[in-house]
Amino acid sequence: MGKKKKNQSSSSSSATDLLQTLGDFTSKENWDKFFTIRGIGDSFEWYAEWPQLRDPLISLIGAPTSSPPPQILVPGCGNSRLSEHLYDAGFHGITNVDFSKVVISDMLRRNVRDRSDMRWRVMDMTSMQGGLDALMEPELGHKLGNQYLSEVKRLLKSGGKFVCLTLAESHVLGLLFPKFRFGWKMSVHAIPQKSSSEPSLQTFMVVADKENSSVVLQVTSSFDHSSLDCNKNQAFGIHEALESENQTRREYSHGSDILYSLEDLQLGAKGDMKNLSPGCRFELILGGEGDFCFSYRAVLLDARENSGPFMYNCGVFIVPKTRAHEWLFSSEEGQWLVVESSKAARLIMVLLDTSHASASMDEIQKDLSPLVKQLAPGKDDQGAQIPFMMAGDGIKHRNVVHQATSSLTGPIIVEDLVYENVDPEFSRIWPSEDLKFRRLVFQRTQGLVQSEALLMRDGSSHRTDVETERKKASSSSKSKRKGTQRRSDDSGNQLKVYHGYLASSYHMGIISGFTLISSYLESVASVGKSVKAVVIGLGAGLLPMFLHECMPFVGIEAVELDLTMLNLAEDYFGFTQDKSLKVHITDGIKFVREMKSSSATDEMSVVHGNEITSNNTRSCNGNCTASNARVDILIIDVDSPDSSSGMTCPAADFVEGSFLLTVKDALSEQGLFIVNLVSRSQATKDMVISRMKMVFNHLFCLQLEEDVNLVLFGLSSESCIKDNSFPEAAVQLGKLVKFQHLEISQSIMDAAKKIRCLK
Repeated sequence: MGKKKKNQSSSSSSATDLLQTLGDFTSKENWDKFFTIRGIGDSFEWYAEWPQLRDPLISLIGAPTSSPPPQILVPGCGNSRLSEHLYDAGFHGITNVDFSKVVISDMLRRNVRDRSDMRWRVMDMTSMQGGLDALMEPELGHKLGNQYLSEVKRLLKSGGKFVCLTLAESHVLGLLFPKFRFGWKMSVHAIPQKSSSEPSLQTFMVVADKENSSVVLQVTSSFDHSSLDCNKNQAFGIHEALESENQTRREYSHGSDILYSLEDLQLGAKGDMKNLSPGCRFELILGGEGDFCFSYRAVLLDARENSGPFMYNCGVFIVPKTRAHEWLFSSEEGQWLVVESSKAARLIMVLLDTSHASASMDEIQKDLSPLVKQLAPGKDDQGAQIPFMMAGDGIKHRNVVHQATSSLTGPIIVEDLVYENVDPEFSRIWPSEDLKFRRLVFQRTQGLVQSEALLMRDGSSHRTDVETERKKASSSSKSKRKGTQRRSDDSGNQLKVYHGYLASSYHMGIISGFTLISSYLESVASVGKSVKAVVIGLGAGLLPMFLHECMPFVGIEAVELDLTMLNLAEDYFGFTQDKSLKVHITDGIKFVREMKSSSATDEMSVVHGNEITSNNTRSCNGNCTASNARVDILIIDVDSPDSSSGMTCPAADFVEGSFLLTVKDALSEQGLFIVNLVSRSQATKDMVISRMKMVFNHLFCLQLEEDVNLVLFGLSSESCIKDNSFPEAAVQLGKLVKFQHLEISQSIMDAAKKIRCLK
């Protein structure tokens, strides 16, 4: 362990061999044997002698004559002379504790005459068998160290100081710093070294002052890191540990989006959790260690002022994975509504994810119960039961149709669902149908349903057999794809995806944005010309197929990075290509950048391996070139593989300033740019909006009430639609879109009325 010891006689050298592992350090029998062999007169000092400790320690404790005089506890005192030196310096209020009867008896006999006021106790304080370093062998974990520090914190009164002598190894500081993060002021000091020709291990003194405050303070140091006369690895290690801890403390102080641990809360991160704090809300992580089966992301909310009366002092509300993305459970506004309806003074909302899929609700409740009890307000002896409530997942029946794994997207599920309740709009359109939906789910993003489609029986919609014949023509080549597992729709019940309706509300929101350029769209369609649209992100192909079927004057190019997505779209979601709907398997940002600069003609050449094929090829692989015609509508509808950006959709590169400028250059004079933005961070949303305002002449947004999606619309034109012209423009768009059902047209017009101007 690198402990520094006094020169020892040969008779006691064998005793030190006992102290090689944490098991030995925590064994009373081994310590008794050690001190028996060593004897009364041969003291054992771990890290530093009194001449090196005297000045920094006495200056820290203060004057021995102060009133009241300092009370000093020395846990794991052993036969060190430290207490004796402090007593001789005038500090008589000293209590020494050790669980070895042998050493306490020896030390009492050694000091009973000359230091009669000093107290000696045989006491197993569970956590105070020795110094912190002695309890912290890295391979054996933090359990004893945690118990020791918890006992220290319990015993110290406000204004008290915890002084720890340590070699400042990373695993020790990694436990020590977080334990004293909330309500403590910490400092680190270097103990003067004995003069030596070679650098040796430096002893440090870590001091924690107990304060009546939950403010997170920086850890200070009284030494210059560059001047430490010690092993380079040790100097580097403490520098890194201090920098890392202080960065964490800065994030807490600045109110960054933080997931608190249960231990953080017990240490005072949010004050005394036994007291209610009306209007308080924060996110936390529960479980994941020790005896708990799962880790849970949760939100703790104390009901706002004047919200009572309450039925429960504390309640738990479990949200299943299938509903965790909904506005009601994912937004602050929605969560406060849940608190009001729960009638709980404190509500702990637990958001389940894919890791809990195999567990029953009984197992989850059993796992959560001891965790949430520690968060209940009030006294421990109240004994009130904490009710568990749950949001139904709203699903009557689920059938997994297909599972796949992509090297780019990760695990993917195609599933068919029947909901317990459907939107009244569906009931009006299909009153006699037991409606079934097909969903495409990316498991890499918790709660993200990438696409959702309505399944209809043959004859229930306006679809014809043209598509069926077109699919048969290409079925031979597709069935040869390696690894493809084809399935008939709904086991012969003739169910197929209905492309005349967009089940995802944000898709409908995207279409409603076409209202902003409806006059331009009408002028192009009226002369038989084509509007050019590019959709970055194919998904299940539902948005491109809707445009293709309901807006035949729109020529669509879809761009998708993952070939697996195209295969799934074709096999399970009825996606097809023709001369006015093409897919490019390539990087979306690269594709957009090449659109304006490309010298190719509108008839595109597609490079696939070493073979050049015509423009009706089902896809191109990596080397697609866009036509030189400017784009009228450019839609970004991709998810982000990296949630560290604060966005679930899109990937951060799609909202960088340089890319937005490229988009503006690629758009036609009347062009429309649309981004589907999903983020729970208002700061992230504000950042994206600010960037788009800098690039586009006009900016609009649509916030969908039941979703976390914010749809943004950027216009390059100098002039744009006036606020009082939206109703007329919505009607104009409704005439351009070929709906089978007027109710669907109305829903798009209703969404258009909610679009508001940001610039």
